[in-house]
Amino acid sequence: MTITQLQYVLAVAEYKNFTLAAEKSFVTQPTLSMQVQKLEDELDVQIFDRSKKPISITEVGQKIVAQAKNIVNEAERIKDIVDQEKGFIGGEFTLGIIPTIMPTLLPMFLKTFINKYPKVNLIIKEQNTDLLIRNIQDGHLDAGIAATPLEIEFIKERPLYYEPFVGYVPKTHRLAKQNQLKTSDLEIEDVLLLKDGHCFRDGVINLCNNSKNHADEHFQLQSGSFETLVNLSNEGLGMTLLPYLNTLDLDDTKKNNLKYFQKPSPAREVSLIYHKSELKIQITEALRDVISGIVRGAIAFQDVEIISPLNKK
Repeated sequence: MTITQLQYVLAVAEYKNFTLAAEKSFVTQPTLSMQVQKLEDELDVQIFDRSKKPISITEVGQKIVAQAKNIVNEAERIKDIVDQEKGFIGGEFTLGIIPTIMPTLLPMFLKTFINKYPKVNLIIKEQNTDLLIRNIQDGHLDAGIAATPLEIEFIKERPLYYEPFVGYVPKTHRLAKQNQLKTSDLEIEDVLLLKDGHCFRDGVINLCNNSKNHADEHFQLQSGSFETLVNLSNEGLGMTLLPYLNTLDLDDTKKNNLKYFQKPSPAREVSLIYHKSELKIQITEALRDVISGIVRGAIAFQDVEIISPLNKK
């Protein structure tokens, strides 16, 4: 039995297809199939039922796959121990970032990080929170950046910064003459939202629900981008809420429509999240240090109230 054989078993278990598993493992299909068969012969059990399409895992195979995950993770940990002992920060590291954070945060830290840690091959993927969590659990992501708290048993959360919500209120809106906003000012029917699946949308709904008990189905206008929400607001279709970092690059005309909240400002907690096994923790910590140092200078707000992205309805 070898670590490589166990890795091939995990690939087949995930993709339910030997050809695809081989492709993802960067080996030929005959090589992968032969190694899986050798392991089955050694154990004298059938891990996969090849008679079904897609391939299924046998009952004993399920137990073997679960144990294989532990063994492969522990093998990876040995390399981590050696890297940490040598003070080496390098290798491949896959990072997922949710869509409402990636466009503003990535340009702020990426160049600094790759210059400071040139031996890290950073692979960045934009993924929504649900997919990001699944990929951390399955080992396809080493870490993610998302709005928290998520309260998931196998995930650790390390806060990076707290980003206030800012109102975008066009001149024709009922709140345009107010110097500052209060959460009690928000009426859920005239707040334009991101489309379903974005955690920032859930945070805004939770914020509104704290002050007004309106149903989600009253919202008819939904979009996938903050830019579209701003443009819809300018057409007189309502107001919207933006994360603070998204307001920094607005032109002066649009900035004149920004309304800040009375303190404590509603805000989202943005965290670096990763599996509790803490594989590649030295790179995770390096990322956290770089991002926290940069964003701290961009967000000066101190008095904030964290609005959870968790759906409380």
